[in-house]
Amino acid sequence: MEQIERIAEMEKILRNAKPILSELRTAIDNYRSIEEDIQKLDAYYGSEDWWKDLEADETGILPEDLLRGVLSQDEVYDLLEEQMDIIREMQEICDIDILEVE
Repeated sequence: MEQIERIAEMEKILRNAKPILSELRTAIDNYRSIEEDIQKLDAYYGSEDWWKDLEADETGILPEDLLRGVLSQDEVYDLLEEQMDIIREMQEICDIDILEVE
């Protein structure tokens, strides 16, 4: 019975892992499609243009219906920090000794 239980357990792992890895692949592809845009946002955040835009917002020059979350220091900062946290976590995952995987 040990053999049957082992095969059943490994089959369960295989069936659980396949869709998760597929989702991870999709998430990686999606991230790569916006990576340059996030770099542009990072360069904009705190730049001279950003400060000018913030001043325009604070003086009421910008249209009221304009979305302006990008002028919120917290929202952009939080997004960039989340990106860095995810990158660090992925680096930890990738630091597994390749011999352990093969």
